[in-house]
Amino acid sequence: MVKANSGRTLLLVACSSALLAVFGTLAVLIQAGWLNPRSDRQSAVHDMGAMVMPFDLGDTLHIFEMTESGGIQQVIANDPDDQEQIALIQQHLEYEAARFSAGDYSDPNSLHGDDMPGTKELAEGFTFVDIQYAALPNGAQITFTTTDLSLITAIHRWFGAQLSDHGADATYR
Repeated sequence: MVKANSGRTLLLVACSSALLAVFGTLAVLIQAGWLNPRSDRQSAVHDMGAMVMPFDLGDTLHIFEMTESGGIQQVIANDPDDQEQIALIQQHLEYEAARFSAGDYSDPNSLHGDDMPGTKELAEGFTFVDIQYAALPNGAQITFTTTDLSLITAIHRWFGAQLSDHGADATYR
């Protein structure tokens, strides 16, 4: 009976050591950038981003803040001294804010898909959403404000879908 327990203990120790080695190796490979932990969809969105956005997704960060009256979307340059990226961000967000104000969400749909959560509702209810563009020292932002609960929900769903699709290129506040 002692031999059986010893054998099981040795087997458990060996299996645990092997798993620890595998997970340690994966962690090192991910940290070194040799493995991409993003989903296929996140990788596709990152790779196709240049079709819609003139700035480099790898050099910028999308920030989404859901508010009680809508939300704030920011894009900032990772390097606050990168004036080229900042100018491209500002031009793009100003352009998109004007399109969103007219109910045109075709750019995000072309990148994320026509069935992207929230965009259909926002396009249909665009007259009830106040959209404001603002330049920031390190990028730009668009503020979406409405009193319509269904449109607030649409903004939040849209932001959530973008957070999911952009993966490491985005965060929330």
